[in-house]
Amino acid sequence: MIAPYACHPDRSRGRRHEEPPPRDRNDFQRDRDRIVHCGAFRRLEYKTQVFLNHEGDLFRTRLTHSLEVAQIARSIARGLGLNEDLTEAISLAHDLGHTPFGHAGQDALAACMREREPGGGGFEHNLQSLRVVDRLEERYAAFDGLNLCFETREGVLKHCSRRNAERLGDVGERFLQGRQPSLEAQVANLADEIAYNNHDIDDGIRSGLLELEQMEAVPFFGGHLHAVRAAYPGLNAKRVLAETIRRMISALVADLVEQTAARIRDSAVASPDEVRAAPPLAAFSAPVREQLAQLQQLLRKALYRHPRVLRTTTKASRVLRELFAAYADDLRLLPVEHQREHRQLRAIADYVAGMTDRYAIREHRKLFSVQDW
Repeated sequence: MIAPYACHPDRSRGRRHEEPPPRDRNDFQRDRDRIVHCGAFRRLEYKTQVFLNHEGDLFRTRLTHSLEVAQIARSIARGLGLNEDLTEAISLAHDLGHTPFGHAGQDALAACMREREPGGGGFEHNLQSLRVVDRLEERYAAFDGLNLCFETREGVLKHCSRRNAERLGDVGERFLQGRQPSLEAQVANLADEIAYNNHDIDDGIRSGLLELEQMEAVPFFGGHLHAVRAAYPGLNAKRVLAETIRRMISALVADLVEQTAARIRDSAVASPDEVRAAPPLAAFSAPVREQLAQLQQLLRKALYRHPRVLRTTTKASRVLRELFAAYADDLRLLPVEHQREHRQLRAIADYVAGMTDRYAIREHRKLFSVQDW
């Protein structure tokens, strides 16, 4: 049984194109399955999280990140009586529009769009994820995109400018009205934060760019690390790290469930629409939020801005900028289906954003014969 404030598939606001209901699953399960089977989801396997895809076989990619987000989000949803299927669908779809090369790729593509079309809205991977599921996927005879339920689409679109919201119809209305998304969407958003904070620590230490001693200085990590060492003296470093991160994730999930449940009780919401009209309900407690801020500050300084990471992201940014410029100068370099897009820059952004890391590098080599990767 799910709570009255959870989204129920039988009371969905529906799809953009009418379809018969599924026979052996509910509508949110159908959404999840469509996401898992789409091409954009498969390409996440070869898109960067922090470390480029070819830098190591054990580092997270956008695909493994999305799977970790979905697992964490389902656990939180279960604890709060929310719809697990919807929460999972949103989690799996949230990065479908992400560029190759992580945030460096997104920043480069956004800059290219702003330079070529000032005032045109630039590029935002979150909005691109919605574009992927609404239009760009080509799997069904009757419609473009995946034709997902409103509730899933609402959750995919976490951020949106007023200008973009005005042209998005129903899914953009909440940004104009100052309303919230469903609790399932709020939970998926925070599960994303839990996942990347913890797996970036794991990947950072595994890569040698972070040291346990550095992380020990952050109270949230240090407290769990000391508890692990006290409980398991002599445990090897690999297991110490894994056990520490496991405990951190468990603590964050427990805090989020407890704090969110308290907010739900205080607000007395009794339906998804009341959730949308209320202030944000999914949240960490103030002490945990402060500890997370300290953790994120260290990651920004020691990992995301590490010289080795910056060297790679600088090259990645150059690759995307040069690819974009080449396509803008000669649209014939694009595949035929992208040439049919009536807005040239939009076609280029769609094509470049859909690339994997290795495909972007290969296309750049083809055009510029650069062999420095």
